[in-house]
Amino acid sequence: MNHQSMQKRVMTVTGEGIASAQPNVASIQIGVVTESMNLTQAQQENARMMERVIASIVNLGVPRASIQTSEYTILPQYDYDSGTQVFRGYEVTNMITVTNENIAQTGEIIDTAVQNGANRVSTIQFSVKNPEALYQQALSVALRDAYLKANTLAGTMRARLDPAPIKVMEGGKDGAIPLAKASTFAASTPIEPGQLEIEAAVEVQFLFFA
Repeated sequence: MNHQSMQKRVMTVTGEGIASAQPNVASIQIGVVTESMNLTQAQQENARMMERVIASIVNLGVPRASIQTSEYTILPQYDYDSGTQVFRGYEVTNMITVTNENIAQTGEIIDTAVQNGANRVSTIQFSVKNPEALYQQALSVALRDAYLKANTLAGTMRARLDPAPIKVMEGGKDGAIPLAKASTFAASTPIEPGQLEIEAAVEVQFLFFA
């Protein structure tokens, strides 16, 4: 039977791809929390301690431009005695985000900040400087996966696959996700950056002849 007499049909397959990389950017949230019955005193003490924390981080070689205030809150604090609300002072919280491309220094930054007055570390996140390039790699893997599945299906059905797809749709785009595998840098506070992975998916339609 020649190809002209064979019936054209449409095959739809999905492809999935993952690209992984070592993170090269660390973001750390570090804070100072102070309490006092006097609000001005709590603010002044907080400012003094935070400036000391920032100066200590800058002395490690982190550019001051890489340190940003991420949260500043003032909250009244109360105790309850036999159902009665008793004011016990103000709590001032000042959080900064330190972004550093030398991720091996993450533990040292945390230790230095704590030694100089920081009393809260809330978040440590690792990322890559160019996640789009990593996503493009995952997308390429996803398309190859779709081709492989289409050829497998066509071979199983003893059909001829037209290698030129008639439609390609990009699937969901995920952010960088930390993997469990990790290496620990030598630091007094051990930090495990691990690897990051980005996933991509495609939906591809091919013509095949049966």
